[in-house]
Amino acid sequence: MTTKTYWLEHAWLDTHVEPGVALDTNDGRIAAVRTAVPTPPPGAEILRGLTLPGLANAHSHAFHRALRGTVQVGSGTFWTWREVMYSVADRLTPETYHTLARAVYAEMALAGVTSVGEFHYVHHGPGGIPYADPNAMGEALIAAAAEAGIRITLLDTAYLSSGFGQPPTTHQLRFSDGDAEAWAERSSVLKERDHARIGAAIHSVRAVPADQLETVARWAEERRAPLHVHLSEQTAENEACLEAHGCTPTQLLALHGVLGPRTTGVHNTHLTAEDISLIGGSGTGTCMCPTTERDLADGIGPAAALQNEGSPLSLGSDSHAVIDLLEEARAMELNERLRTRTRGHWTAAALLRAASADGHAALGWDEAGTLEPGALADFTTIALDSVRTAGPLPRLGAETAVFAASAADVSHTVVAGRHVVRDGAHTLVPDVPKALADAVEALRA
Repeated sequence: MTTKTYWLEHAWLDTHVEPGVALDTNDGRIAAVRTAVPTPPPGAEILRGLTLPGLANAHSHAFHRALRGTVQVGSGTFWTWREVMYSVADRLTPETYHTLARAVYAEMALAGVTSVGEFHYVHHGPGGIPYADPNAMGEALIAAAAEAGIRITLLDTAYLSSGFGQPPTTHQLRFSDGDAEAWAERSSVLKERDHARIGAAIHSVRAVPADQLETVARWAEERRAPLHVHLSEQTAENEACLEAHGCTPTQLLALHGVLGPRTTGVHNTHLTAEDISLIGGSGTGTCMCPTTERDLADGIGPAAALQNEGSPLSLGSDSHAVIDLLEEARAMELNERLRTRTRGHWTAAALLRAASADGHAALGWDEAGTLEPGALADFTTIALDSVRTAGPLPRLGAETAVFAASAADVSHTVVAGRHVVRDGAHTLVPDVPKALADAVEALRA
């Protein structure tokens, strides 16, 4: 039994900033929250700054991190970017993917992320030939998260076709199990552990034939597991779905029982009013990825309208053009300001909830995302004395965190009561920039 006390100079307690808080942790959970503790108790770990619940990165493709800074030359669209992305996927092996993901997840920890939803679809070897362990790639990601010190929900993804009625392309053979039953058989072998949970994903309506959507949805329902799906990220997908099925992607998912409280639509960008009602009315979540959506010129999704209809919001860094959940939260508000030309669609508290509690819930970690007894002892501390955060009153900490701070201001990250990042340095991966550089260079070579 491991017990430890952390003394928080300032703590975000869901509704307000509280000065002088002692958190007692026991076996990876918060045992007690004591307020009005003006000085550190003897033996306590001292966290100067503003401590928040750990952040949840609800949508990640770890291997996309290798593209950062290399795909910005010239014009193009999502579809031309996708061809470059495929060239990186072609070169992955279980060993190189483990090395890259370990560094990427360590970068997330440095940014205050304590759990990640890995939307995983590079399942097999070149040409679609399975590895001796059919889940070698997924196991590499689970191990990478453990070594980087964060939690993972492996969203094992069904990716069976290149488009409506079209077989996988040469690049996509590595992604496909052939059909949804074979996908379900393979993914059922994956086992959860203390730091890892297993969920499901439908890559998109163009990548899973309509008559196989229910197989994936049933797999998730039987296990009460999270189910995620890329939804209406591109207008071309909507147009192709209308031509193939006479309905929108959202309507197709509704017809086949995919929508519901454990389901999260990722992007949800190009929606009709009926789509928004179907998503919100079913309690289906929405994961917005603003830094990727702007990087790929996807568009601005109707996040405010979706939430107003009942869709919980979460956030993800997706392609990792940036890994900064505070920036994702800020960008969701600022995008809505640009779209509507009005300010103040979400409070800082609401944006923090999307970046923490609601994100963890979307990944099946309902016991994370709050600083209260019984919750997982996962939290992160933002420095209040950097050039970005100096000046505002500490009681305005939520506003400072969302609208002024960045990932560079994260000084501490604690997962399961254990320091993973201390004073801005990762405790398990000694040199994260070098680990990233070496991993990306190995893929290029």
